[in-house]
Amino acid sequence: MRIHKGDRVQVLQGKDRGKIGEVMRAIPTEQKVIVEGVNIAKRHQRATNATMQGGIIDKDMPLHVSSVALVCSQCGPTRVGYRRDEQGRKTRVCKKCGGQL
Repeated sequence: MRIHKGDRVQVLQGKDRGKIGEVMRAIPTEQKVIVEGVNIAKRHQRATNATMQGGIIDKDMPLHVSSVALVCSQCGPTRVGYRRDEQGRKTRVCKKCGGQL
């Protein structure tokens, strides 16, 4: 999966199309990501013990990784490519401008 935790992404599909947020969690086994402030659903939460309060909470739900695009600092939303540096390590690069992500 080419998108990792902490990346800035833009949503390409769905009700939140165009929103930009940070990936809070990546779920590679399901090919999904959870983006902060995007795809929010209301969930009814039961009070489990004396300290936790019940009620209706807003919960960030996962998006499929194909529905988001990584945001390059120079050229905006882009696809991700890989390039090897001098030490032989793989680095992610922007497909539009070739800059390092």
